[in-house]
Amino acid sequence: MKKALLAATVVASALAASLVAAPLASATGRDRHDRSAVPFTEATVTAGADGSFTLRWKARGTDRVEIEANGKVVAKGGSQGTAVVKGLPAADRQWFDFEPGRGQGLRLADRLIKLDGTANFRDAGGYRTSTGQWVRMGEIYRSDALDKLTENDLAKLRRLRVRTVFDLRTEDERTKAADKVPTGATYVVADVFAGSGSFQTMPRTPDEAVKAMVDAERAMVSGAGGKKAYTQVFDSIERDRGRSVLFHCTAGKDRTGWAGAALLTALGVPRETVEADYLASNDYRKAANDAILSHLPAQQAAVYKPLLDVRPEYLNAGYDEVEATYGSFDRYLKDGLGIDARELKELKKDLLVG
Repeated sequence: MKKALLAATVVASALAASLVAAPLASATGRDRHDRSAVPFTEATVTAGADGSFTLRWKARGTDRVEIEANGKVVAKGGSQGTAVVKGLPAADRQWFDFEPGRGQGLRLADRLIKLDGTANFRDAGGYRTSTGQWVRMGEIYRSDALDKLTENDLAKLRRLRVRTVFDLRTEDERTKAADKVPTGATYVVADVFAGSGSFQTMPRTPDEAVKAMVDAERAMVSGAGGKKAYTQVFDSIERDRGRSVLFHCTAGKDRTGWAGAALLTALGVPRETVEADYLASNDYRKAANDAILSHLPAQQAAVYKPLLDVRPEYLNAGYDEVEATYGSFDRYLKDGLGIDARELKELKKDLLVG
């Protein structure tokens, strides 16, 4: 690959392209007339297997967008468009600066962090809130188990400044597959199911499996272990300005999924965007899940599949438990997790752009 050459292909269209990769935050409802400093209503970076990057955007109030990588302009377009960028040098994580002709820009990367030892390690940021602000990337990460991280993986996490690791798993899980964490990072046990009866017996039918997942989601919200664990996570995110913070469980989809959903909801990301992020685990974990199911008899695989999936009804059970137990999400933050209005304001100030 020639060092000085960047092959960039820009495709601008009159209509926004429909996205097939990571979900976009989009302008809906009350944010149609917001005065956010960030004009982008949609923006994503998606890395391809061939080393290319697909950039998509839509911005209001500007007729020009330039996108830079490594200090060089790699794509140009109008208020909305698609660009495929090739020929960039290898990097731990390739960042792109979306610069509009008017207003504040965005710094974005592909959400997935590619590591040899994980399948579902990704950035929790890069989403638009209902008020037109954006969640910063490179601050909060979520993942599946870390026991298979390689030395190269750990070196990459050090370079990504991962400083605090929250392990949401049970004692049995931690014993059988102990975490590997980057040198210098603080490791914190935050057992979501501590003291609960979740998953004490294996479901025998698909319906029992679905019920177990729904009940577990509720326990994450109102169970003593869940409240304590997520309070620890939120306290660290709110207090530690020198992060990055990483939280994870075994598959990075349920306990980790609720942590991510709760954080994004607290920051004002629309429910449909939160759900799309939650359901993305089905895509990131598809190869791993298919491999597991392929080795099981059909009847057993039918029982296991609901346990491997993430489904809207699981996430909805968490929100329903919030309403039933606390009355509102703000009360859940305050009474369940100890995040009052002042702390929430500081959290938004620290993690939102615009």
